Amino acid sequence: MHYFRLIYIFWVFLWFRLDDFIAGRIAFKPLHTLIKIIMCWRKPQQNRGIRLRLALEKLGPIFVKFGQMLSTRRDLLPQEVADELAKLQDQVPPFDYTAVQASIEAAFGAPIHNIFPVFEQSPVASASVAQVHFAELADGQEVAVKVLRPNIDQIIHQDIALLKSLAWLLQAVSSEGKRLKPQEIVSEFARHTEHELDLTLEAANCSQLSRNFKDRRLLIPEVYWDFCRKQVMTMQRMHGTPVSQIESLRANGINITQLAHDGVEIFFTQVFRDGFFHADMHPGNIQVATEGADKGKYIALDFGIMGTLSDTDKYYLARNFLAFFNRDYRDVAVAHIESGWVPADTNADELEINIRAICEPIFDKPLKDISFGRTLLSLFQMSRRFGVVIQPQLVMLQKTLLNIEGLGRDLDPNIDLWQSAKPFLNRWMSEQVGMRSLLKTLKKELPFIVKTAPQIPRLVHQFLNQQTQTEQDAPLRASIDALIQAQQKQARWQKRLVLSIIALLLIQCLGLLLLAY
Repeated sequence: MHYFRLIYIFWVFLWFRLDDFIAGRIAFKPLHTLIKIIMCWRKPQQNRGIRLRLALEKLGPIFVKFGQMLSTRRDLLPQEVADELAKLQDQVPPFDYTAVQASIEAAFGAPIHNIFPVFEQSPVASASVAQVHFAELADGQEVAVKVLRPNIDQIIHQDIALLKSLAWLLQAVSSEGKRLKPQEIVSEFARHTEHELDLTLEAANCSQLSRNFKDRRLLIPEVYWDFCRKQVMTMQRMHGTPVSQIESLRANGINITQLAHDGVEIFFTQVFRDGFFHADMHPGNIQVATEGADKGKYIALDFGIMGTLSDTDKYYLARNFLAFFNRDYRDVAVAHIESGWVPADTNADELEINIRAICEPIFDKPLKDISFGRTLLSLFQMSRRFGVVIQPQLVMLQKTLLNIEGLGRDLDPNIDLWQSAKPFLNRWMSEQVGMRSLLKTLKKELPFIVKTAPQIPRLVHQFLNQQTQTEQDAPLRASIDALIQAQQKQARWQKRLVLSIIALLLIQCLGLLLLAY
């Protein structure tokens, strides 16, 4: 069935005349000419940015998410394209209120007005998988109610099936397939997307992130669990200004430069302190408080996609970042080899030289002067040459890094990303490998030590008994081994004797035949 979806995607590509995006490529010139001839009756009436946005909306949630990520990279896109893709963040066409009401009443088994006495029929935000309505509970508490789109699970499953087929094809026919691990990457993406189809999982993510930031450096809405179901999530209504409205933030007295630095530190805190981070940080999901005691703080929204990292991943990531910041390219190369991200037989000297050639030109420059597109292309070419293995568990982090870069560029193009992150990572590494780390580990393992300490004498006694028994059994095992070897040797001699007798008989028979002849 998903092969028909592929045909549909190609038709949408033609209908919206997205061939304009490949018109300037010499390699695609014959294809572009052919499309112009076939689609001569379909003259584009809108600019290509609008057509791309409409095409992604037409294709559904997975393609909308791709557009959301692209919208944060204004350094890679023409202005009109970036402006149109930005509308995908929270301006996807909404679905009817009748469908919203039907979903809520089916989830709770009661009329909507019994659950939410006040419910605004017009959505405040409409995204690719769900939309949000403001409402009030019976006690007057202001809430935001998130409702899944009708039949969205069927659409997503169809697109994921298509992506899996394309990934299989890429891995089968491309020499790059094994290194890029497309099937594993699609499976990782599918797992995160599946989480978005169950809003109780998103509510749990929200609660976990709230506990991680109980110091309120990052503001997280409270979840009202009695009003949450798989299709519906109810949370505290947050009052803030979208982070993309920079002039409005300035008018409210927000320090934009400080906001940019805070964003970098909050991101690294999520990644390295908690190993649990918001993996969909496009501007549509981030607001800033402009009033009260929390003025100037970030507000996080939409917790459907969260990333996790193991302690090993966090250690090697931090080590790589710090080595980059310190321009210790040798340690970057060694860390890549030790972590298994490149083959163990990789020449560390050659890898170091190539990393230095790529990264050295970007230091001591503000974001506005750094071509991340060129840097990423160079890193990709280098990774292909050295056989770098793509880590599926880091795909969501890579995507989030793109979002953070785009956000930082919009807030303060002059921000020095490296200097903002380096003090945090130095502090984190000292906690991981110093005395603090030892004390933290001992504190964590203390209950286990207390529980098992009384058993240590008995365990030692059992171990010594086993060693003694092993030593006593050693002569017997040696005798058995010698007997087995003797039997094997005897069997070999018997085999040789039989073969010799057979050979002699054959020679005698041959001699008798010669004499008779």
